[in-house]
Amino acid sequence: MVFNKEKRIKYLGFDDFWFSVVGIFILSVVTAYLFSSSTAVVYPLEMVLSWVVSLLFSTVDWLVNRGVMIFLRRKYPAFNDDAKRIMLFFLTITFTVVFVDYVGGALLSLIPGINYNVNVSRLKMLLPIILITIMTMAIYEAIYYNIRLQKSIRQEERSKQAIVQAQLDVLRNQAQPHFFFNTLNTLRDIIDQNPREDAKKFVDKLSDIYRFLLEAGNANLLPLRDELKFAKAYIHIQSERFGTNLVVNWEIPETSLNFRIVPMSLQLLLENAIKHNVISKAKPLSIEVFVNNDKLTVENNIQPKSTQLPSTKLGLANIQKRYALISDTSIEINDDGNRFIVTLPLIKVSEQKPNYENIDY
Repeated sequence: MVFNKEKRIKYLGFDDFWFSVVGIFILSVVTAYLFSSSTAVVYPLEMVLSWVVSLLFSTVDWLVNRGVMIFLRRKYPAFNDDAKRIMLFFLTITFTVVFVDYVGGALLSLIPGINYNVNVSRLKMLLPIILITIMTMAIYEAIYYNIRLQKSIRQEERSKQAIVQAQLDVLRNQAQPHFFFNTLNTLRDIIDQNPREDAKKFVDKLSDIYRFLLEAGNANLLPLRDELKFAKAYIHIQSERFGTNLVVNWEIPETSLNFRIVPMSLQLLLENAIKHNVISKAKPLSIEVFVNNDKLTVENNIQPKSTQLPSTKLGLANIQKRYALISDTSIEINDDGNRFIVTLPLIKVSEQKPNYENIDY
């Protein structure tokens, strides 16, 4: 494990090779200084030997404590076990430093000419070594905690993203049957009122529209350029039915075409305006589609039908929910009795909620 980089990263959260080398060196220097005599004359050779002994002790302390730390992490991996694990670890550090000093001193005493006595005074001098070791190992713990915390946050965000993605899929799948339902109503009216050739043209245009739905069906956001093309194809179909009684004015600047919009949202607003209002020579329906302050507005005059077609009531509610899941900016709805106005936010990629900015791109 000491020499395997992958295992070091797996159990410690980072490659601690150089951290261990520097830490052991510093600990050995501090130990040699604390146990050196401040009154007697110390020769260079004695200093070197003292440091070598301290280096040996520090290395054993470090590796033993590091091994215990890895063992405890594997045994108590959960966050709610942290207090128990850290307490056991710090008690182990104290025991290890004292035990290694005792055993090492006993072994050194067997060497002729070396007097290494373990006494109360020496045990007191071990206290700074214990504290330094605990502080050093606390760095390991801080790094380990931060890495686990970040991993936990990423897992939670992925779970939230999966839930929201599932919600988006449901809403997106609702929007397409809603469109299909209302389009069939329109086709029924064309068949009733117009020659068969007009119905054939309608079906051809309808196939173009559904080609778009298949291509863009999995997207949560699309460039306004693509949505606009789809909406104009839809209006072209409706114009075959209503002729000049349906007037749509488009005021979309070129600079806005790369902004993002919820797929089918513009088309659904146009569909609602056509579905719920009288459209005749005496009462033409005028729809304004324009961009202002990075927002797309659809505005139409209100002239409600006396008898309404069946409604699934999914249009506006669907758009509102999809925007709420993807963006912090909501849609605006205004009905003053004369004009019905809906404003959709045009979203930059940087303005998407962080969890979902890469869902489609």
